[in-house]
Amino acid sequence: MAGAKKHCYCRSISFTNIKFYVFSRGYVLKNNKGFFLISFLPALAYWYLEENYDLKTALIGGVLLGVTEIILEKVFTKHVHTLSKVNFFLIVGLGGISLIASEGIWFKLQPFFNGLIMGGLFLFSSIRGKSYFYEIMEQTQKVIPPKELIIRMEKHLAIFMMSYGCFMALVAFKFTTKQWVFYKTIGLYIAFGIFMVFEVIILRKSVKHMYQQQMFEQVSNQMSVKGKKDNE
Repeated sequence: MAGAKKHCYCRSISFTNIKFYVFSRGYVLKNNKGFFLISFLPALAYWYLEENYDLKTALIGGVLLGVTEIILEKVFTKHVHTLSKVNFFLIVGLGGISLIASEGIWFKLQPFFNGLIMGGLFLFSSIRGKSYFYEIMEQTQKVIPPKELIIRMEKHLAIFMMSYGCFMALVAFKFTTKQWVFYKTIGLYIAFGIFMVFEVIILRKSVKHMYQQQMFEQVSNQMSVKGKKDNE
């Protein structure tokens, strides 16, 4: 049975069954109907409109696409995720500030605030011994890894989100809008992919260590029971 459990845990981790719908929804969300929602459309719209029109047009276009995106999520998934709401209010709020200040930097800081807010929430949850992803997996999966492993992974993810958010703040101030869009979209996928490679390696080692510890405890218990019987 222990060997079977090890196999199930490794499979769950290696295939990353947790759906990472985080960090300004730069990753792809898939529901049961096969609908894919890509959240970097507002950033792409802002870049295109800024290149070809004035700042006001670019900001309005980016905000309107953010509104359209959350409407589409409601229509296709019949639900608006909490993370979607956070991202939406950041786009609208920072877009509004940019319009008032006539300065696009506030709109570009959306990934920074999103990374800090969501990463901070995940980190706070993991420190308290709770896990957002574990609760989702309990509702959607029959076989799930041990809770302590998911909490550890969620803590690492929180650190990644906050770190990348801070990096995006630097990009917003120092790089061009075209470069900002790259790091908000393709660059994010690349960074997250690298993060997941290392995370899977770490989790596999953790699962192996946990399995060995369980086997040791099982053998120790058997020897203890046998010793008591011999004494009797």
